[in-house]
Amino acid sequence: MFTFLKSALSKTSSFFSKKLLSLFSTPFDETSKGVLEEILYEADLGSLVVEYFLEEISSFARKNPKMLKEGCLDELERIALTILEKKIPPLGKEGAPKVILVVGVNGSGKTTSIAKLAHYYKENGKKVLLACGDTFRAAATYQLELHAKNLDIDIVLAKHGADPSSVIYDAINKGKHGHYDVVICDSAGRLESKTELLEELKKIATVAKKLDPNAPHEVFLTIDAGLGSASIAQVERFQKYIPLTGLILTKIDSTSKGGIALSIYKKYAIPIVYVAFGETVCDFSPFDARSYAKALFKE
Repeated sequence: MFTFLKSALSKTSSFFSKKLLSLFSTPFDETSKGVLEEILYEADLGSLVVEYFLEEISSFARKNPKMLKEGCLDELERIALTILEKKIPPLGKEGAPKVILVVGVNGSGKTTSIAKLAHYYKENGKKVLLACGDTFRAAATYQLELHAKNLDIDIVLAKHGADPSSVIYDAINKGKHGHYDVVICDSAGRLESKTELLEELKKIATVAKKLDPNAPHEVFLTIDAGLGSASIAQVERFQKYIPLTGLILTKIDSTSKGGIALSIYKKYAIPIVYVAFGETVCDFSPFDARSYAKALFKE
């Protein structure tokens, strides 16, 4: 896990370590505190996280006036862990088959993440079924169908423009009768400003409950790490329309803002469940707080 995250967070850790090692090469004072504040804001961590880091590292500096720069990085890792290891009760529900609805804005890596999630479950011995609920974009249907073929995983398709909720219903029904372990449902890629499309998510959830009162058992939102604090608005917007049970952090290899997980954890009680980067279906893994915090500050 650490090796995976180290590779994925290379740009972020490089950004942090170079600037922080230079900063902590001299005694920490008010000037240093101001520089650290700049670095943290530049990394798009948001005011809540920045203030928390500044309070904690200032307290550490007062107690350890002769601290070495390596010790400071270890302390930053510890501070990050106090955020990331916050106990969050499981938000999802049990059901058979397990129905996972994946939502997200266009360009967030939603369809690719679905393929990676499907591969992950299959590699763990689960019988997986995909449902193409993104019926408005022919390209999305083709992309998911191609992923299903390459992964040798069954898929439920529909005609272009079909009602997404009916596709999800058919998939869950097939999942129940076909003894599938997991049904992963794609939803139409949308902008969070499109209220009528977000309302559609409510309809999908309502229709799913006709076959299983607890469905969908998980609702995962894909978050593009490169958007930094802008992704916070997406979490808020989607959460108003359908309860999110987890976040999939995508594209963390292409940005120096991979620390966005800290902001999300600090503000919301929604866990990051998976991280994704790279082009292959193997570039995907469950989120691990300790490995993440270590990879964040160690180049």
